[in-house]
Amino acid sequence: MNRRDIVVIGGSRGAFAVLRTLVSRLPRDLPAAVCIVLHIGRHESVLPELLSKWGPLPARHPVAGEPIVKGTVFVAPPGRHMVLSNGSLGLNEGAAENFARPAADPLFRSAAVHYGRRVVGVVLSGDLDDGAAGLATVRAHGGFCIVQDPVDCEAASMPRSAMKSAGADSVTTVDDLARNIMAAIEGAALRQQEEPAMSSEQQLDLEARLAQQGIVTPEELDRIGVRSSLTCPDCGGALWRVGDDRPLRYRCHTGHAFNALSLADGYSKESENAIRAAIRAVHERVIFARERQRSAERTGDAAQIGIEQARIEEGERLIRMLRNAVSEELSHDL
Repeated sequence: MNRRDIVVIGGSRGAFAVLRTLVSRLPRDLPAAVCIVLHIGRHESVLPELLSKWGPLPARHPVAGEPIVKGTVFVAPPGRHMVLSNGSLGLNEGAAENFARPAADPLFRSAAVHYGRRVVGVVLSGDLDDGAAGLATVRAHGGFCIVQDPVDCEAASMPRSAMKSAGADSVTTVDDLARNIMAAIEGAALRQQEEPAMSSEQQLDLEARLAQQGIVTPEELDRIGVRSSLTCPDCGGALWRVGDDRPLRYRCHTGHAFNALSLADGYSKESENAIRAAIRAVHERVIFARERQRSAERTGDAAQIGIEQARIEEGERLIRMLRNAVSEELSHDL
């Protein structure tokens, strides 16, 4: 029987309430360490204090280099990725992955590479697809994969993406989550299923090492991917398509990383911002045309009044078109 003692959990919108139920049902003598990433950005977090209050296990933000201790809940601190290696926890301010820092993918990846079959990976409720590539790496290294049932989630995108990328040994409701994690820790068998088409374990390990470096050379990225015609929505640098298509993912040489849904969301926001900037520019042209028209009215220049009126009408027509484009862009995101 393969006992497991490293539990890594990732979640976003809707996961807060799930964690409250989970920690209340884990035993005080849990024979595993629990490491949690919740998308909180740089906002101050009291999550460890709350988790300690809600359940029997002590919870805290770790310090860099702190030993991994069983029966303890470690929560990634605001604005820093949490990674595991050689019996200790690391913290870094590397580039955001899937627009998040902390992000689930770096935690899952590092756990899989360093602890292999000892890992239980858990993806909870959340938007977009952070955790999908990380859970696929857990799968590739023989870890146990648990996904919250999408129909049981406030936000189903993260679990659905994880299942598509890695499959699941257990699909669970909130009520059964603690029981399924305990079963995995105690050696529950991996579910027999068609393995997702994915990169070799060797390539995934190389990707994990490069991700921890942060800034890398184009030649290093060439070893794990193919340069695409796309650019990074965070920094504008070239993107490499990494590995295979399960999940489809991209990296830039400054360390930003995206799974497919996160990249699509980034481009959607970028195009919306571009359209709104165009609306602003055209609106300012209309405002200026009105000022010139008023000046022409004061001097009695009828010809100039007509010219400025034509400019105003053309500008207002363009603004209506651009606003319709924003509405269409937003409707595609729903």
